[in-house]
Amino acid sequence: MSQTFVLPQFDLPRAGRALSALLRDPDDLPQVFTLIDAISGTAPHRLLRGFRRTESGSRLLRDRPDIVPMLSDRTWLRSLPEDTLGRAYLAFVESEGISADGIRTASLDAKTRRHRPDSFVYLQQRMRDTHDIWHALTGYKGDVLGELSLLAFTLGQHWNTGVAMIIAAALIKGWSGELSGMVRDGFRRGRSSAWLPPQEWESLLSLPLATVRKRLKIAEPPRYVPLRTADMRAQRVI
Repeated sequence: MSQTFVLPQFDLPRAGRALSALLRDPDDLPQVFTLIDAISGTAPHRLLRGFRRTESGSRLLRDRPDIVPMLSDRTWLRSLPEDTLGRAYLAFVESEGISADGIRTASLDAKTRRHRPDSFVYLQQRMRDTHDIWHALTGYKGDVLGELSLLAFTLGQHWNTGVAMIIAAALIKGWSGELSGMVRDGFRRGRSSAWLPPQEWESLLSLPLATVRKRLKIAEPPRYVPLRTADMRAQRVI
């Protein structure tokens, strides 16, 4: 099998600008994509190698299915039994007022500055498009604590310097006393779970959520009080 090489990415000035903007507005999703893109280092290379080592990852790289149309079909999602992963995903995106199409648009607003081979582009898109499935699966909400905890979970699964920078900045800024414990727990949960990136979610959405969690070794969701950006502004935390 031929190997694909792309120079590691460490654009510190661009990452710094994105991080500064993100600290001012944690809901600025394009800045998240920009920051991770700017300082991803060797993470895309390692992710690609990991995919190629698994049967499901190899199939995804070969067939390159687009899951967004499935995730955008809320009529189909609503037809699933209430206890399924698909219904949990639907409940999450509806409660947060977001959509798979909207996240795709936000990522397109974060302009990349280098050409990538198709395999790298597909993996980046796959991780982006399935991010909210991870929310439904792990039980983290879309608030600041939930997003940072899921980033920590992701870091436990697959190291990415950009993700680590976002978490470190939030910890240093001290947005919440509960944050450090949630982040540590998220990282531990990510380390102890099955490797999620190459999962074929298309076939898992119709299964009971409890079954998928057991299969993928996902620990029970934490109980916590969500920390919303609006609350942080009211408290003059940001």
